[in-house]
Amino acid sequence: MNKKYHESEAPVDDASIWIVSDGKAGDETQCCGVAEALGARSIEVHRVRPRAPWRWLMPRGGIDPRDAPERQGSPIAPPFPDIAIASGRRAVAYLARIKRDSGGRTFTVFLKDPRTGTRAADLIWVAEHDRLRGDNVVVTASGPHRFSQQRIEAARAEPLPEIAALAHPRVAVLVGGDSRTHRFLDLDVSRFVEGLARLAGGGAHLTISTSRRTPQPLVDALAPYGASPDHLLWTGEGENPLLQYLANADAIVATADSANMIGEALATGRPIHVFHPSGGHRKFNAFLEALTRIGAVHPFPGRLKTTTYEPIDSTLRIAQAIKRAYAAHRAGIR
Repeated sequence: MNKKYHESEAPVDDASIWIVSDGKAGDETQCCGVAEALGARSIEVHRVRPRAPWRWLMPRGGIDPRDAPERQGSPIAPPFPDIAIASGRRAVAYLARIKRDSGGRTFTVFLKDPRTGTRAADLIWVAEHDRLRGDNVVVTASGPHRFSQQRIEAARAEPLPEIAALAHPRVAVLVGGDSRTHRFLDLDVSRFVEGLARLAGGGAHLTISTSRRTPQPLVDALAPYGASPDHLLWTGEGENPLLQYLANADAIVATADSANMIGEALATGRPIHVFHPSGGHRKFNAFLEALTRIGAVHPFPGRLKTTTYEPIDSTLRIAQAIKRAYAAHRAGIR
């Protein structure tokens, strides 16, 4: 039995939390956002990197034997946490092993569809466009993130000097890149850059952030904005200003290759203009269509919208569901 656990009743903010992932930035960011919203006293990131052939079988099958909790250097070695939050196909088996080897005491949470059914964790979160449903499944319109309303308001109250120097309207531009379902072909790069040029020509001041997935031709096409006093461009050097860009924007442009980016933008209450590169995905398109119906999402290129809406932030709702379920879990193991 893990001696770390206390039999006295403790709130979630007194719990220890592990984030379990294979290191994918999007998965890990969502897990960290939920853990931070819980206000836990201890949050640790545990990355798993199973070898072949075990990773080929995932999410089904067991963990890489090298990573067994009793082995030296295991990423899931005890003492086990009070709560383990995981995401990503390769983390499913590791979450199940933590649950088993903790004697059932660790409360497990999985973010997104684990592809192994509702028994994969004590609590599972999925977005509305996913089909998984069950008594232990929490469903929200958008995904969790690390941009709480408090952080957004603080960034608005104290904008970076270079942002404060820009006149309105300010447009935050979130640039993703190639993915399993989307590709930026030469025509896409041209359409996107021409759309931005029309915004800038109409008096908008752009604060642009690229990602590690942004293809080099698109990075090169955006480079002139970094040399202009009327715009800002971040390409990965220094501290990431994304929160500041979003919080101080009158409108947002985002590429349709990342649900995480859209989720972060929704928390601002600012209109989101979505650019679709080549490709697409049925579930992601359904997600965007739902947001279009409530007036949060608009097409890009297109006319700039600056009308606001009530911020859509699912992170707190997910955290509250975890708190309720964790309290019941603790009551059941005493």
